[in-house]
Formats: sequence, structure tokens, C-alpha cells
Amino acid sequence: MQLSLHADYALRVLVYAGTYPDRVVSTQEISNSYGISKNHLVRVVQTLAASGYVNVSAGRNGGIRLARAPELIRLGELVRDAEPNMRLVECFDKATNTCPIAKVCGLKGMLNEALLAFVASLDRYTLADILNRSGQKKLLSVFASFPGYTA
Repeated sequence: MQLSLHADYALRVLVYAGTYPDRVVSTQEISNSYGISKNHLVRVVQTLAASGYVNVSAGRNGGIRLARAPELIRLGELVRDAEPNMRLVECFDKATNTCPIAKVCGLKGMLNEALLAFVASLDRYTLADILNRSGQKKLLSVFASFPGYTA
């Protein structure tokens, strides 16, 4: 299973925002810190805002903040919300499936079971778990060392 860049970036945005809980962080700041396109991040932030993970404020001093405490942000839920395609194989999508054995193949059920187990495993963890394991001081130090860092 490989997450899309959209889901990967959603996780990164929340880690960044969670590292700076006492202030608004701009998408430009996040873009500079991770070396990710700001235009791509804007779409990720829209997904996060629509799903209630971040609050967005517009304007010159605008940016994002976590909308929920890190302990309330379950990673499995986030992946389900941010991952646009949870189809592991073609037959997961009836509209585009061309596999001639899909109706009788036992593999689809096994792969679906594995996908559910993957997301269930992530549901055991929260954003707080990431932040605690990484350590805020360590994250601050790493972000500050990135080329283009502007916080």
C-alpha cells in the first residue's frame, strides 16, 4: 500500500501545525520547510479544513491551526479522509474494472481485508503519538535547519 502525496502531505501539514500549537502557521512556511509546492499544499489544506482538522484564516497574517487537539486526530481517520483512492487493485472500482475473473476471484476479499487492517492499525494512533515520539524540540530543530525555513 502506498499513500498518495495528498495523504502524505496531509500528515506532514498536521505534524507541522501540531509542532507550533501556539500560533498560526502559513502554507508558505510549511511549503518552505518541507520543500513542497505551495499550490499543492493549498489543496491539501482545503481537504484538511473541509474534514475539520484545521481552521484556516485568510489574509496577510493568515494560515492554519489545528481545529482539534492532537489526541483527537486519529491517523486512520485522516488517511480515509485525505486518501483519494483506496483502491489497491483495479477490481476495487466496478466502473473501471476490466479484470475478467473479478466475479470469481478470491484475491479481492483478501486485499480488502488487508486494507481494512492497515487503516485499523493507523486508527490506534493519533497525531499526539507522532508528536510525542518525534519530540517537539527535535521537530523544531529539524524544521529550523531546512533551507527556506521562515518561521
